[in-house]
Amino acid sequence: MATETPPPPKTPVARPSAEEFVAVRESAEFGELRRSHRSFAFPLTVAFIAWYLLYVLLSNYAGDFMGTKLAGNLNVALALGLAQFLTTFLIAWWYARHAAAKLDPKAEAIKSRMEGGE
Repeated sequence: MATETPPPPKTPVARPSAEEFVAVRESAEFGELRRSHRSFAFPLTVAFIAWYLLYVLLSNYAGDFMGTKLAGNLNVALALGLAQFLTTFLIAWWYARHAAAKLDPKAEAIKSRMEGGE
């Protein structure tokens, strides 16, 4: 079975002290990493929850609208329900791209510095 994870290092990795963790947590570099994550994740989370609640509210209070036929047996409720799945996968894909481009390089730099690689 193939894996992308490299084998564990032969030499033990240096363990940072508690003071080093605190210093990294308070660093500008780590602050930028957290801001980059939060500025992406929080708005998308709020938007998706609002979108989901809209679907639930429409299902409960706008039955006539949700029962409107679009084509054949496809109605608004089914179309919006399927759109929930689509948006879930799109957000996951978008986040993976964002993390690979913006978060992972910063996190890897911090990790390698903490482990004594730089």
